Amino acid sequence: MEIRVLRYFLAVAREGNITSAANYLHLTQPTLSRQIRDLEDELGQQLLIRKSHRVALTPAGMLFRKRAEEIVIMADRTEEEFRTMKSELTGDIYIGGGETDAMNQIAAVCRELQMTHPGIHYHLYSGNAQAVTERLDKGLLDFGILIQPTDLTKYHSLTIPAKDTWGLIMRKDCPLAEKADIELPDLLPLPLIFSQQVLNERVEINELAMWFGSAWGNLNIVATFNLAYNAAIMAKQGVGYVLGLDKLADTSESSPLCFRPLAPRLESGLDLVWKKYQVFSPAADVFLEKLQTKFS
Repeated sequence: MEIRVLRYFLAVAREGNITSAANYLHLTQPTLSRQIRDLEDELGQQLLIRKSHRVALTPAGMLFRKRAEEIVIMADRTEEEFRTMKSELTGDIYIGGGETDAMNQIAAVCRELQMTHPGIHYHLYSGNAQAVTERLDKGLLDFGILIQPTDLTKYHSLTIPAKDTWGLIMRKDCPLAEKADIELPDLLPLPLIFSQQVLNERVEINELAMWFGSAWGNLNIVATFNLAYNAAIMAKQGVGYVLGLDKLADTSESSPLCFRPLAPRLESGLDLVWKKYQVFSPAADVFLEKLQTKFS
C-alpha cells in the first residue's frame, strides 16, 4: 500500500466524484479509477459506492479514510523532520489541550524559542482529555496539556506551575454577583451551563463532581459547551450561569460578565505530557528542554 495511493483515495473521498478528484490530481479518470479498484482488491473491501455522478463511502471506506488521514499526516511529519535535520533548526511542534490560562506559560516558552529559532512552527489542537490522549497515542501530537488528576501510566509528565480556579461566570447584574464567592446552596437552583468534558469524565477522577458530592446528579444543566467563548455568550444573553474556569471568558471592567470562585475553593493543576519512549524531532527536543528549564 503506497502513500501515493492513499492520497488518491483521500482526494476521491473529499471531492465525492472521481472525475473531479482526477482533475485535482492531474490524472486521467480511468487511471484513478483503476488505482482505487486495485486498492479495494488489496484490502479485500469495497470502499466506494459508485453512483452516476458521484461516489459515497461505504462503512469500510469511512474507517479507511480515517486511517489513511492518520498515515498521511505521519508520513508528512516524518519527511519534514528528516528534511529539517539538514539545515538550521526548524520544524513543527504539535501541542494539544483544553482551554486553560496555563497556555500563557507555554506561549511564553514558544516566544523565547522564536527569538533564537524562528524556523520552528507551532500547531495547537483544542480538545478534551480523551481526544488529546488519542492523538498523542497515534503520534499526531508531540505534547498534551491535561488537567489533574489524570492517568499518567503511558506518559512522561511535567507539572505546569499554574492552577486553574473553578467558579461561576454570570452577568454583573445578577444578585449572586454581589457575593465574594459562590457556595453549593447558591448553585442548586440555578440554570447551569457546563463543560461537556467535565460531564463526560468518570466521577471518581472528576474534581468538580467530588466538590458537588451527592448534589452532582441533581443539577439543573440547561446547556453544555466545549468552547468557553460560546458559553460566555449564552451567559451574556441570560440563558444560564457558566460553571467554568477563571480567565477563559472576558470578565474585565468593560464586560457585562463577572467571575466568582467557588467556596470552598477548587483549583486544578495541569500536566504537560508526552508518550513514553517518544522519539522527538530536533525542534520538539529543544522545546522540551526549554520547558524543563523554565518549569524546574
